[in-house]
Amino acid sequence: MTSNEKKVRVGVIGAGSWAISNHIPVLAARDDVELVSAVRKGRDALESIGERFGFSHLSENYRDALDQGLDAVVVASPSGLHHEHAKAAMEAGADVLCEKPFTVEPADAWDLHRTAEELGRNLVISFGWNYGPLGMEAKRLMDEEGGVGEVEHVMVSMASGTRELLTSTGGGGYEGSAEGFAPEAATWTDPALSGGGYAPAQISHAMGLAMWLTGDRAREVFAFMNNRGARVDLHDAISVRYASGATGSISGASCPGPANAIDDPDEPWPRHQLLVRLYGSEGQLIADLERDFLWLYRNDGLDLKVDLPRHAGLYTCDGPPNTLVDLAQGRDAANLSPAELGARTVEVVAAAEHSAQSGSVVQVGD
Repeated sequence: MTSNEKKVRVGVIGAGSWAISNHIPVLAARDDVELVSAVRKGRDALESIGERFGFSHLSENYRDALDQGLDAVVVASPSGLHHEHAKAAMEAGADVLCEKPFTVEPADAWDLHRTAEELGRNLVISFGWNYGPLGMEAKRLMDEEGGVGEVEHVMVSMASGTRELLTSTGGGGYEGSAEGFAPEAATWTDPALSGGGYAPAQISHAMGLAMWLTGDRAREVFAFMNNRGARVDLHDAISVRYASGATGSISGASCPGPANAIDDPDEPWPRHQLLVRLYGSEGQLIADLERDFLWLYRNDGLDLKVDLPRHAGLYTCDGPPNTLVDLAQGRDAANLSPAELGARTVEVVAAAEHSAQSGSVVQVGD
């Protein structure tokens, strides 16, 4: 913190498992942040969080938090509440970091994008891979090194240890969740709050990376989903036609948590099995985040397998909360996960959920 900077006054709406595990510790480690207000259900849990991190204000009502004169707000409440909470925070004068899935309904996501633009607020979506070494290098290759030419086909394949979370009736943990603060079951298994299962919970992450790399927007979506007796989808097979004319496939699978475990004490939590392949008029790009592998091949003879640092594809999420603070300080920080990107991902996920229910192709966008 420079001598002419004030501390950014931060509130957390939805101080649950992931906020406790990731966002709050990242913010607490900065000397230019004051943790002011935490909001969640349960007074005992609130008192525990306040004592652990030093919040000066605790409440079960988010409106109380917004009355504290906050500069920045982390919205980590259930997805079905993101629109209400993020919009109220921006209207109260705060920049916002919103967890994914951004919203349940696309119209709500685009409304938040418009609200941020109209009010001059910074709105960051919690897509951690966009800030990691592999994601950032892949973006550079696409934008600055010619990429694959015109993108013609996008393949996304993802699996992660969320089966227990999405099938639990009493609340379950997941990779990276805070011990002792398991989310309520309804957060991820009640479609009214979650928007669905694996598609919003995890495919939103994958699309946050893939659609950032291509800059494209969906136009038509068709999906099969497999619930296997659960209230929400566990496995997804999604086909997409994009506005550019490119086609795409998205495959998502909810595997048992231990299946992703890696015996590496230097990794904060297990790997996601995420593979993004882009095929274009001039070449291909392969980003394998499970294996720290990035390859760009082009018809002009370029054959580049990027020398990446160890753990380059590991999902970490310090980038979004750090970016929130930097933007709130007025620094020249790049928002690599803006609201319009979040809205484009919501369109895909929501259309897939609707398609699986109707058995029809769903039209997306304007």
